[in-house]
Amino acid sequence: MTQSLAQLVASDFASIRARDPAARGPVETALCYPGLHAIVAYRVAHRLWRRDWRMGARILSYLARMLTGIDIHPGAKIGPGFFIDHGAGVVIGETAEVGADVTLYHGVTLGGVSWSEGKRHPTLGDGVLVGAGAKVLGPVEIGAGARVGANSVVVSDVPQEATVIGVPARIVQTERPKSTDPLRVDLNHHLIPDPVGRTLARLADRIAFLEARLAEHRATTVHTVVRDSADTRNECQPH
Repeated sequence: MTQSLAQLVASDFASIRARDPAARGPVETALCYPGLHAIVAYRVAHRLWRRDWRMGARILSYLARMLTGIDIHPGAKIGPGFFIDHGAGVVIGETAEVGADVTLYHGVTLGGVSWSEGKRHPTLGDGVLVGAGAKVLGPVEIGAGARVGANSVVVSDVPQEATVIGVPARIVQTERPKSTDPLRVDLNHHLIPDPVGRTLARLADRIAFLEARLAEHRATTVHTVVRDSADTRNECQPH
């Protein structure tokens, strides 16, 4: 069932209250969140775009970008409950598709890598969270519930519920613990595994183990040499 403009804007407004503890009241949220202003302008511009009022849609999105620093093409498809936190520098391309309850942080780009017509921007499933400065490029698919770490560059598909980090982004986690508060969106995007740190920790443990074994071996060898020397001296003494 297609939601009305008012229903979509209400869901976007509610998403801010659910995901940002800094949102202290409805008046402050309505007046002080550029992400909300940008998505409201997009919702209107998208309807103009779908009715083939392309110039009016582009002008409205341009004005919204001047006001908010957020560039959302009116041709993009964005589901309900969309939240852009802080907002500055967010870019969403024309053929991008964004599911419900998606969160983007500042500096995120949903961009293309080709000049060809057709689908050239990413598709984000429901509940995806993209960290600050991350770039998702090309017609890749980010599965529902996935997490993209800050400053990552995603150029290939990401499975559902996976966490990816790095340049280019790689999967570092395939499952995450469920949120302790089922009534709020899981924002634990800072709990990103550190595979390099884990590997170094395992290497340090292995080195400590080998050093202990080497010390034990040396002690045993010294004891054996001393014992053999004593036995040799005893055998050489006249009886």
